[in-house]
Amino acid sequence: MAQLLILTSATDVEALPSLALLSHRVRSIPAEPASLVNAPSSDLILVDARADLASAKSLCKILTTTGVNVPLVLILTEGGLTAVSADWGASDVILESAGPAEVDARIRLVIGRATEVHTASKIQASGVVIDEASYSAKVHGTPLDLTFKEFELLRFLATHPSRVFTREQLLSEVWGYDYFGGTRTVDVHVRRLRAKLGDLESLIGTVRNVGYRFNVYEDDDERSGSAVRS
Repeated sequence: MAQLLILTSATDVEALPSLALLSHRVRSIPAEPASLVNAPSSDLILVDARADLASAKSLCKILTTTGVNVPLVLILTEGGLTAVSADWGASDVILESAGPAEVDARIRLVIGRATEVHTASKIQASGVVIDEASYSAKVHGTPLDLTFKEFELLRFLATHPSRVFTREQLLSEVWGYDYFGGTRTVDVHVRRLRAKLGDLESLIGTVRNVGYRFNVYEDDDERSGSAVRS
């Protein structure tokens, strides 16, 4: 049983009648950007695009731009299928006339795929969990307050455990070839990252006269294990 959120402007008819025959928990809010501010949590968002395709597309873009972390599914009429494209950011579409078996199957498949992608995007290494999907990281369950570049630096090093990178290589991989700043910016970000890692600061190791690496501790149960994607 999933928690579903329907974004719809219809008040006289149900956007997806078959949902009434299923056991999912369903809530509806107006299909307006202002309604998203205090939107309830959900496993999947259904966007009612039956009557106003342009507004539905705009709403989908707002959701994807703001980083919604659950899949979007469009409710459409058959005629609306011709207007939908990949740039809407939707995970799937459902016709308003779809039967309960089809609706239930699509919901299960979409949520299942999203769960697999989210799980695969997590990197676990020596007490650190990095979630690439949400651009967040935790140390022993405590969230780290990282800037974007600090996150990218940590993610890059953690995905290449024990490998030593020069400052020039890190600039190229994390900051990009078009970055014109000096290598000192790497030292500054490493120092800040270590401070935020707290008692795990030694995870970012220094190799004198060479560069930095992500240390893996194999003999300490509290800080063990190579970097793996779970």
